[in-house]
Amino acid sequence: MISAGDFKNGLTIEMDNAVFQVIEFQHVKPGKGAAFVRTKLKNIKSGGVVEKSFRPTEKFPQARIDRTDMQYLYSDGDLYWFMDVETYDQISLTEDQIGDALKFVRENDMVKMIAHNGEIFAVEPPMFVELEVTECEPGEKGNTATGATKPCTVETGAVVYVPLFVNLGDVLKIDTRTGEYLSRV
Repeated sequence: MISAGDFKNGLTIEMDNAVFQVIEFQHVKPGKGAAFVRTKLKNIKSGGVVEKSFRPTEKFPQARIDRTDMQYLYSDGDLYWFMDVETYDQISLTEDQIGDALKFVRENDMVKMIAHNGEIFAVEPPMFVELEVTECEPGEKGNTATGATKPCTVETGAVVYVPLFVNLGDVLKIDTRTGEYLSRV
């Protein structure tokens, strides 16, 4: 059990039959009345964010979140198949469970499966990936006053906005959290 007075950013707790992650917290000591903890909590399964206040002595069970490395194998219609590289067990997830987590992931790339009590609720791609540009218009010289960008499609089908000097066949380093171009490789 963890008390509200010990909250930290990123901590996961179980509350109201759901699992929440502390996004922000603030200890408030008003001039009149008792102190309290104001928090912003994210429901990790639904993605909803709620703001709640707690007394510092309130206690909650800490949620145990498991992260497992798995290899993305292939998609078969609406199912996406993954394999545990240690046990060779295969699991499939639906398109609804995946969301757009595989936007920058190729077949045979490693991902992290995030689960609570054995129930997978999210797929986490690697933070940075290197992908080849498969479709890109040539950049026009002379029409830029500031850092101009153009859309390019990478080998997974995702569209990334890149500087004008990037060409077809270039390999790009991309931040999967924001979908932004970082550099050429």
